[in-house]
Order: sequence, then structure tokens, then C-alpha cells
Amino acid sequence: MNLIILEPGDFVAPGRVRLSGRRQQHIQQVHRAAIGDTLRVGLLDGDIGSGQISDLSESGIELQVEFQSAPPAALPLTLILALPRPKMLKRVIQHATALGVKKLYLINAYRVEKSYWQTPWLAEDKLREQCLLGLEQAVDTRMPQIELRKRFKPFVEDELPEVAANSLKLVAHPVTEAPCPVDLPEPATLAIGPEGGFIPYEVEKLQEQGFAAVHLGPRILRVETALPVLLSRLYPGR
Repeated sequence: MNLIILEPGDFVAPGRVRLSGRRQQHIQQVHRAAIGDTLRVGLLDGDIGSGQISDLSESGIELQVEFQSAPPAALPLTLILALPRPKMLKRVIQHATALGVKKLYLINAYRVEKSYWQTPWLAEDKLREQCLLGLEQAVDTRMPQIELRKRFKPFVEDELPEVAANSLKLVAHPVTEAPCPVDLPEPATLAIGPEGGFIPYEVEKLQEQGFAAVHLGPRILRVETALPVLLSRLYPGR
């Protein structure tokens, strides 16, 4: 936890918060903090600053906090991601959040098993938990927006044109000739398929909406590996 994320309900007075539960345990067991120590804190969807521990007990920790700086800039990218298998979903959400993705659509595809949509990890509170872990890792406070779309064709035909408007449209597809571009100067919408990739019909439907197919080379990567590689190529240093 590189950042202690605070929420409005944590404040017991102006500039003073009281923490318990997971954050308290982390501060005590990982940071091994004591009264007077200063930690990096951030207000959810707000600024980043510092918090000095003023009280520490088994029931909770109090910090005097102040905020000095804005969080990192978001990636100028909308991510369209075929729903990964549940075990991978948690890691992918954390990775995407840590890398600065703020708009994410989880969509259906032919190779997405129906059972994936039944996982409890798609519940709003579970997705939020993984996003928080990604924000804590990256020292960011801006919560991403995650949308679920269970029907591929209606989403691509009816919603995607507006979602991807005024952006470079790319679909990661290993069977194509064009390499992934590097260091984009413009916003992008990136579609990534499931394990095994989008089927030809799905690639064609995306191409009908102006998406260009790009690859990362001859190696076939897992989604959780391809995602950070793609984002680091498209927007290096961000």
C-alpha cells in the first residue's frame, strides 16, 4: 500500500481522520508506524498529501492530514476488454487501474464462457475493492468507471461509435500485419479480446466501426500480460 486512501466518512473533524480495519492493520503491521510518523495519503477522487499519526490504539488510528497535490493524469484511453476468467479478472482490474485507465468496458465475446458472468467478483463492491488496490499501488486517487456489457453485437453497433468517438480505434489481434503504434499523441480506444482472441466475425464488426487491428509481435500473450505491454507502448512514461 503505497498510498493510504481516505474517504469522506473517515473524517471525524476537519483535517483529522480515524481509520480501522484493513488500513489500520496495514499501517501497524507493514509500515510499523508510530505516533508522530508521517504517511502518504490521498482523498478518494481528490488530492494527495500527507497524514501524521496523532493517536494509535487497538481500536483505530487517527491522523492529521493535509493535501498538497493533484493525482497523476489519467491515460487518454478507453479500454474495451472481453471479460477475463474470474481468477484473472482481479489482477486485470488492478493492473488497468494502476496504469491509469479511467474508463473500462467489460464485454462479452464468443470465447468468453457464460459462467464468467456469474462470478461474484463482478459485484460492484468487489470491483471497487480491486480498483482501490490498484490506486493504492500507483499512488492515485481517481476511481475508474467500469461498465458491464453482456451482448457483443448491440454494444459494438449501438454504443461503441459514441464511446470511441474522436479517438484512435485499435483492436489487439495477433493475426494481423500492423504492429502496435508507439507513443500516441492522441486519445485512443483499445479493444482486447479473451484468451484465444476475438473470432474473425468480432474483429470484422470492430473494423466496421473504424478499429484497426494491431499486434505485439509473434508471441501470444495472456490478457494480463498483453494489457500492460500494450498500454506501455501506446503511452510510455505516463
